Amino acid sequence: MRIVIVGAGIGGLAAALSLHAAGLREIAVFERAPQIRGLGVGINLLPHAMRELTELGLAPAMAAIGVEPQTLAYYNRFGQPIWSEPRGRAAGYAWPQVSVHRGRLQLELLDAVHDRLGDVVRLDHRLVAVEDGADGAVTVFETSGGTVRADADVVIGADGIHSSLRALRYPAEGAPPWSGLTLWRGTALAPPFLDGRTMIMAGDGEQKFVAYPIEGVDAAGRTRVNFIAERRGVGSPDADWNCAVPAAPLVELFREWRFDWIDVPGVISAAEEILEYPMVDRDVLPRWTFGRTTLLGDAAHAMYPNGSNGGSQAILDARTLAFHLATATTVEAGLAAYEDARRPATAALLEMTRQTGPERVMLLAHERAPQGFADIHDVIPADELAEIAAAYKRAAGFHPELLNARSSLSVPAAGATP
Repeated sequence: MRIVIVGAGIGGLAAALSLHAAGLREIAVFERAPQIRGLGVGINLLPHAMRELTELGLAPAMAAIGVEPQTLAYYNRFGQPIWSEPRGRAAGYAWPQVSVHRGRLQLELLDAVHDRLGDVVRLDHRLVAVEDGADGAVTVFETSGGTVRADADVVIGADGIHSSLRALRYPAEGAPPWSGLTLWRGTALAPPFLDGRTMIMAGDGEQKFVAYPIEGVDAAGRTRVNFIAERRGVGSPDADWNCAVPAAPLVELFREWRFDWIDVPGVISAAEEILEYPMVDRDVLPRWTFGRTTLLGDAAHAMYPNGSNGGSQAILDARTLAFHLATATTVEAGLAAYEDARRPATAALLEMTRQTGPERVMLLAHERAPQGFADIHDVIPADELAEIAAAYKRAAGFHPELLNARSSLSVPAAGATP
């Protein structure tokens, strides 16, 4: 089976590794960038993603480049605690949660692809057309040296929120819709906060700050903190996603957010670089699969970062697609089974992220007690807080009881680790 993967991001590289582990060998990955530099900031690999990476034999590599958070904690804009819960193995999962730098993760996956599949990644290839046939497709790429054509039995569009394959299938869709919120993302060396293993979210629907460590503590007693600062009504949906901005205006926006457990403006001002992003997503699609082509990851279901789940869902897509292509009687049946398994689930999750997902606890605290509170349970009952967290885990596929009991997506005949 000849498989063409469009995009060498997290989803595309995870797909290559998953397909190879499932026993499929004729795989080529085409990336539009002339080089892969491992850019970005921090992301979280949730336990359902870490299960898949573990079964691909990548757990040691993830542990070497990341940090296992033990707790997720929510606060209001005054630094008052709303809700906290254990994470990863501390919450009863069989697999950890790992916070990593996205660029380092991408480079680790790229190294694994080179080691296992060989020289299958083609850089400087931008998809411009797909010519569908009865038993496959011909992909057409533009390169700096001219046009390249590649035959495929399956074409997987894993080329992100601005996917070329998605645009070919839905040419009238237009730009991703903007939420009205702008994100500023960066990393900074800063003193550890709380226990040094906690991911925090503070604020409400108008302004928010997220921070978590992605490296251990250095000799100077500092840790590298990934942060996301968010504000409604500032910025533009047309902002360049790689636009670096100065720290001073952002420090001013958060100048009152100095708590006894973290100095938010201090973290922001310590950043080496801050990138501005419009908070956008994609509407749910009626279908991903056309003939022998399908979509994966952000190309299929780009969603707001509420819940820290985008990269994890791409990895789950990759493993699910590989399982069904390797076990179905026909390519068409495998693609249909993949879409049946993943499209409804991600559609429901996308809708939850538009309703802020588990971060809804911060919105409720602000709506019910905008000036703060003495005890959060006077504002939101404990049962309501717990159900908001549990409902999101169920929708995202990582409720601990369900995840621990779910059958593996490895294909035993391929010799994958069960």
